[in-house]
Amino acid sequence: MKTIYVDNNATTAVAPEVLEAMTPYFTEFYGNPSSAHSFGGNVEHAIKAAREQVATLIGASPEEIIFTSCGTESDNTAIQAAISANPDKKHIVTTRVEHPAIKNLYEHLSKQGYRVTFVPVDRKGRLDTDFLYDSLTEGTAVVSVMWANNESGVIFPINEISREVRERGIVFHTDAVQAAGKIPIDVADSGVDMLSLSGHKIHAPKGVGILYIRRGVAFSPFLIGGHQERGRRGGTENVASIVGIGKACELAQANLNEMNTRVRQLRDKLEQGLLDSTPKTTVNGDKEQRLPSTASIGFDAVEGEAILLMMDELGICASSGSACTSGSLEPSHVLRAMGVPFTSAHGSIRFSLSHYNTEAEIDFIIAKLPPIIADLRKMSPFWDGA
Repeated sequence: MKTIYVDNNATTAVAPEVLEAMTPYFTEFYGNPSSAHSFGGNVEHAIKAAREQVATLIGASPEEIIFTSCGTESDNTAIQAAISANPDKKHIVTTRVEHPAIKNLYEHLSKQGYRVTFVPVDRKGRLDTDFLYDSLTEGTAVVSVMWANNESGVIFPINEISREVRERGIVFHTDAVQAAGKIPIDVADSGVDMLSLSGHKIHAPKGVGILYIRRGVAFSPFLIGGHQERGRRGGTENVASIVGIGKACELAQANLNEMNTRVRQLRDKLEQGLLDSTPKTTVNGDKEQRLPSTASIGFDAVEGEAILLMMDELGICASSGSACTSGSLEPSHVLRAMGVPFTSAHGSIRFSLSHYNTEAEIDFIIAKLPPIIADLRKMSPFWDGA
């Protein structure tokens, strides 16, 4: 049975080109990049090249790039650095739909004496920017707003928010884990202070991430140890994975046009095919300001977990929400924040595509999923038969 993988917002396959680039750094070029000898120096040159590849993808300078272990570490490092630089400021701002890497950190900080403002979204998942701006005070240390939501795919107006926040002298961070490789990112144009990326969302391996820190932004390290990353993150570098994420960023740049043309068309075909064939089915999120690869679809009066299990029997891999909260039968905090009705939120499935997906795979899902929904609704006490 062929696997049809449409859960790329959870993780992606490592690209063959990435694996090829990484392999020599497991076996042949295994030196420590901090070593004085040329064997280690060659490895250091590979890290430098990867830093340049990452910087090119997001419009940064190489010296503004720090390699981390994952997006969560990048997020935590950015927020902790911002509040450390502003110890007298005890107010922090984020959104109600952030990834747990930010949401749970802010909730933790609230127990440490910080006043937290969670900015709401509307029914389409669009951020209430007026609420955000009105919430800012002289005591605000940092604002963190994701570039694009991992469940709905909705894109937030980061350039506008960044300008408004920085004009007030407040540090601005964005979690761009889902946006990277899907839409253009230019940190110089956006003016963000710090930005987080994760390798396994862009066809690099798990266990490597990126933190961009704009030149001149006050920063204190989260991991203290050796001199690595110019003293900004201690610990011997994960060389093979760093080489991998560099290559993945290069490929992501090259594939941006395909993501916004062919992959977008596949997403739209999948979405429309399911809407046309299945009654009481809705799209969660703004259809316009949205990632080209993401569709969150609510199937009324059925359970998302049951849908996933029956699709899995056919080899279809999707998600009922954020991968970090899978296993819970409660609707995701994102859909609750959007005000999606419970019976629809409970039956919402997220489809997230990559450039590896094909039209034949989309046709298969369109053919197989509607009968699954129909069968589940026959057993549902919430289905009125309309």
